[in-house]
Amino acid sequence: MGKPDNTLQTPDREQFGSRIAFVLASMGGAIGLGNIWKFPYLVGQHGGAAFIVVYLLALLLVATPVLMTEFAIGRKTGTSYTTALKKLLPGKKWYLLGIIGVIALTLTLSFYGGIAGWTVAYLTKSITGSYSGMGADEIGAMFGSFSADPFQMVFWLGVMLLITTVIVLRGVKGGIEKVCNILLPIMFVFIIFLAIRAIMLPGADAGLAFYLIPDFSNLNAETVMAAIGQAFFSLGVGCGNLVIYGSYLDRKKTIGSSTIMVALGDTSAAILFGLIIFPSAFAFNIEAGMGPPLVFITLPAIFAQMPFGMVFASIFFIMLFFACLTSTICIMEAIVGFLVDELKIARKKATWIVAGVVFVIGSVMMMSFGPLADFLIFGKTIFDFFNDTVVSAILLPLGALLMVILVGWILKPKTILDEMNIGDGLKVNRYYTITIRYIAPIAIILMFLQLIGVITF
Repeated sequence: MGKPDNTLQTPDREQFGSRIAFVLASMGGAIGLGNIWKFPYLVGQHGGAAFIVVYLLALLLVATPVLMTEFAIGRKTGTSYTTALKKLLPGKKWYLLGIIGVIALTLTLSFYGGIAGWTVAYLTKSITGSYSGMGADEIGAMFGSFSADPFQMVFWLGVMLLITTVIVLRGVKGGIEKVCNILLPIMFVFIIFLAIRAIMLPGADAGLAFYLIPDFSNLNAETVMAAIGQAFFSLGVGCGNLVIYGSYLDRKKTIGSSTIMVALGDTSAAILFGLIIFPSAFAFNIEAGMGPPLVFITLPAIFAQMPFGMVFASIFFIMLFFACLTSTICIMEAIVGFLVDELKIARKKATWIVAGVVFVIGSVMMMSFGPLADFLIFGKTIFDFFNDTVVSAILLPLGALLMVILVGWILKPKTILDEMNIGDGLKVNRYYTITIRYIAPIAIILMFLQLIGVITF
């Protein structure tokens, strides 16, 4: 293909030590709480295996091309998202799209870090056996007391942010790469181990049938839109956070090859989590599609009824903590990258600034489970308003829509395609152009209109 154009790249940019390190780090950024409680919730709500089939198609046709775009923008420019847009479109206002992304990521880390802190708390409870032998009502009451305690909400948020900060402070090779190289393989071993245990439970067959045998008779437009939304947000694309990982990537392999590996890893994690949850839920006659309470009430209740339940619970929450940690690292790194590249703040100082700002905002959000529970914004708690409305329904789909319009119609797809296809491996051509120009924008617009209530199915 000829010698690549390096004129946009930042000199002396730190890089991942290997392709597998990049893939594991990016996979860790994508795998998180959404795979664990949102994916099973949507599968349960929308008819089981039929939803998964549509989800996989949406992943291929919509989400994966957008992920390729983020990686390619990062590698082409060697910078974080905002600075990258300034390099690609000098003198234009498109860099504001990066600012939208930073705001979305800051708010996301604020509430995500709080919930991720709960995994550390419940890991402690599991190791100490504090809910061993309890019934579902008692475990529900325990969770209610826990989430209403302002000290615990702030404390565990602080613990999660401190762990994340220490890793991000060490940089790409010394922190992010080392942690992800260790945690991701261990996490997959734990997932497979728990899935095998769940499948072997008496009565698990019904859960497996529901989860793995498609019944398309109940498939409708609402299910299709839900599958598109889950596929899109499962990979963590939309606000440019994975541009930063792309900026640490060498040009020995094509972007397509790496992206497929990341997408397959993220999807495998979601599918395997379902193999833990559905057989377990059917075996113990518990509703699997109940959303967030699934992780901190339903599953602990299942573990409490199992032989050696606290051992399995401890393994589960270790696995969940790993999934959350690799995601918080990715989000914080993207925000820190903005401060370093755009505002020229030293990495160490930038990391502590991000940690401090997120801790303050997150503490206020987590208070909505306790002292600020009655403080409502448009009828929603502070936590729900920023999570469900500001980030999920507005900033993420808006950012994603503007990104595909930018690449598909302003820059033109060839600009990004040329970068994607540098190196050895999978070459991407017409499939990407059609998706980024037509399929992805239409899917995102429909999803956005549904999220804000303009259309219903």
